[in-house]
Amino acid sequence: MNRILVIRGGAIGDFMLTLPALKALRDAWPRAHIEILGYKHIAVLAENRFYAQAVRSIEYGPLSKFFSRTSELPAELANYLASFDLIISYLYDPDRVFENNLRRCGVENLLCGPPKIIENAGHAARQLARPIEKIGIRVADLSEKVFLSIEDRQFASEFVRSFQQPIVAIHPGSGGKEKNWPLENWIALFSREGRLSGVQGKGERRCCCSLVVISGEADKTQTEQLEREWKDRDVGFAKNLPLPHLAAVLESSIFIGHDSGISHLAAAAGANCILLFGPTNPDVWAPKNKNVRVLCAQSGRLSHLEIGSVQAAITAAIYGS
Repeated sequence: MNRILVIRGGAIGDFMLTLPALKALRDAWPRAHIEILGYKHIAVLAENRFYAQAVRSIEYGPLSKFFSRTSELPAELANYLASFDLIISYLYDPDRVFENNLRRCGVENLLCGPPKIIENAGHAARQLARPIEKIGIRVADLSEKVFLSIEDRQFASEFVRSFQQPIVAIHPGSGGKEKNWPLENWIALFSREGRLSGVQGKGERRCCCSLVVISGEADKTQTEQLEREWKDRDVGFAKNLPLPHLAAVLESSIFIGHDSGISHLAAAAGANCILLFGPTNPDVWAPKNKNVRVLCAQSGRLSHLEIGSVQAAITAAIYGS
């Protein structure tokens, strides 16, 4: 397999959960030219960072012709797709229109991923690995990993230069409101009363760390509220950073987040992660990385997860207990 194309749309978390399969693919064919057809701002995490040599945008207009039964296929794109020895597609294609059009333009070796993740069919990363396991590639490690460039780490070094170590990075948002711990709990957790304290020997001491809030476009409302709440505090805000740069910022942090793509990114970067799960099943959706600790609300409602439980987990992460 000299040329391989992986077609992967979806959100950040969907892409991150596919990384174990992509790593096994790269390990199996280390000299292959691998490209990814996906959302460029997400797939850039793989471009010239171990997984793939190139990324092409899935939002390329002529590609829409491949989702029609009757359209004439663009010659340039048809020739491009036919140039690959193997194509792995994770696109939702229930009527197999896209698959049939790929075969029409001469694609011979085509593997299709699961149309959706099934709750009782194992971890999401395992389900996403099944297409390449069909061709004999074993995916033994389901942990997620990003390979950062020198430039990524140079950016992070400049970004955190003024922050005291350790850095506690929080992402109070996610893709769904029901997956979020109440914002008032985040505010209480990092209140001026010094809730984050650790015990060493006979004396108690306050946490000496820096707090950084991670936010994207979907987190605008929560971020603005925290900026108002903490306007007189020395709190950093990392807003809308390119994902490779954000991963580098998170690499050496203690990260607290929800069931979200950013949490998968933090885990893959190597952060010491504390992830808060409510209505979703961590056995399916939480990163399998060893640097991840999951705190669950047994009722399924994150509002029932006590502040003290999160406080204790962060204190243990800071002081290594």
